Amino acid sequence: MDKIFLHQLEAKCIIGIFGWERKKRQRVLVDLEFPANVKKAAKSDHIRDAVDYKKIAKRTLGFVSESRFHLIETLAEKLAAVLLKEFRLKQVFVRVSKPGAVRHSKNVGIEVLRKAR
Repeated sequence: MDKIFLHQLEAKCIIGIFGWERKKRQRVLVDLEFPANVKKAAKSDHIRDAVDYKKIAKRTLGFVSESRFHLIETLAEKLAAVLLKEFRLKQVFVRVSKPGAVRHSKNVGIEVLRKAR
């Protein structure tokens, strides 16, 4: 199966467990991967036959920007559920990372792979 990916979508949101984190929007990065059959689009070379990953990116950025979770685990789980439902994906891999969240680490994050029911 073919795969579409979007890497390092960047958004700011309220995320974290500490008081100061609940007041200041922080930078998070989101990676998405999901299976898609791209044969028809490749053959026709027309956008109408392709998965509209621009819409998926916009929905992801909107969801993340409006979110107010304590944990990136929750953000990843809820985002996966929204994408599976709204875009009728069979499965989605979501990686959410929070650069600078752990001292002496460039980045820290969570990865989830969820399938449609």
